[in-house]
Amino acid sequence: MKSINPYNGEIIKEYQDMSLEDIDDIIQQAHETFLKWRKVPLENKSELMRKAAKVLRENSKKYGTIMAEEMGKPIKDGISEANKCAWVCEYYADNAKSFLQDEIIETEASKSYVTYQPLGVVLAIMPWNFPFWQVFRFAAPGLMAGNVGILKHASNVPGSALAIEDVFIQAGFPKNTFRAILVGSKVVDRIIENPLIKAVTITGSVPAGKSVARKAGSVLKKTVLELGGSDPYIILEDADLENAAKVCALSRLINSGQSCIAAKRFIVVESVREKFESLFVNEMKNYKMGNPLVETTQIGPQARYDLRDALHKQVTESIAKGANCILGGEIPNEKGAFYPPTILTDVKSGMPAYDQELFGPVASIIVVNNEEEAINTANNSIFGLGASIFTKNIEKGNTIAREEIQAGCCFVNTYVRSDPRLPFGGIKESGYGRELSHHGIKEFVNIKTVYIKNQ
Repeated sequence: MKSINPYNGEIIKEYQDMSLEDIDDIIQQAHETFLKWRKVPLENKSELMRKAAKVLRENSKKYGTIMAEEMGKPIKDGISEANKCAWVCEYYADNAKSFLQDEIIETEASKSYVTYQPLGVVLAIMPWNFPFWQVFRFAAPGLMAGNVGILKHASNVPGSALAIEDVFIQAGFPKNTFRAILVGSKVVDRIIENPLIKAVTITGSVPAGKSVARKAGSVLKKTVLELGGSDPYIILEDADLENAAKVCALSRLINSGQSCIAAKRFIVVESVREKFESLFVNEMKNYKMGNPLVETTQIGPQARYDLRDALHKQVTESIAKGANCILGGEIPNEKGAFYPPTILTDVKSGMPAYDQELFGPVASIIVVNNEEEAINTANNSIFGLGASIFTKNIEKGNTIAREEIQAGCCFVNTYVRSDPRLPFGGIKESGYGRELSHHGIKEFVNIKTVYIKNQ
């Protein structure tokens, strides 16, 4: 297993894959820790989770550097990501007790209530694009609920995986409460089969999610899937176009375009198409691409060369089928897995830029005649993660977001983002289940009914 810097192609470090015997031992140790951890009072768990937040904040630049070197994230964004991880730790430290308190239900019983009990060892299969945040948004609620975690991280970010494990060690969590295993995807099925693994959460591609769900289903283990997305951003004719262009560029280029909830399909009503495109080009071309370790860099390299090349193939195939490239679209003649901010317009069904997820800084503009067609086009996707609507009519925006758009989260006049206070997840091939808020902490618990009748 190699950690390769996508900015210069140099090998950062090589790691030895763990054997199945080593992994089984780690899972056994985690299970033994769980039997004790589940009984630790929530107040004590909260204290440790706040210490984890403190470790993250005090070392945010160190963790940002690891992310920059392993997957090309601009260091300013990596520092922000580490601080956001601290926020989610603090959020669950503050709120887990109220989220998990028994729910008294009035029945004919002397006493009846619902209680939330941890499941045990939870396997987390996580991606490279937000190598800290994706993990902590599972780990913070999972550990506060009384579970323990086993992290199988993406193979190109082993340094991030080990750094996260070390956060919990530094914070004083019991040994084996959270462990990282360095292993490729080929043995995931075998790990899921281990009887001590009680549930699985995955953030990743649709094929990976389906594979995990299939295997977990065969052994009847709970799963949460947060998969791909091709988020539509609807620009209605009464939108504030300057704000829309600015927000759309920001959302499309977050994390150098490598985000499941980045804006990807820009559905624009014909009457404002020309002005929006002009404003959008001006916004997109002003983002600075360069060395991710430089604080002024806004767009780093793509995480791997093969991912950059696959993205370019989607662009060129779309152009060959009739899309017009009005910005970017060329691989830079320089070292590093870079791809420039790119805008394709006149995108139609049958093109990769319409039908597929573009996981990089490429925007697809789809022109429609009216609001109804915009809504239908937004929903004409296998994905259903996030969406955004731009309109000055807030009541109309609310109605469209609430009633019309098929997605797990819909925003009006701003960009889609994850927030510890709000549930996060998708529908259709974007997955199922929810992370964050009180919904997220209850995904991996036994929702147990207790019914007591006096003699």
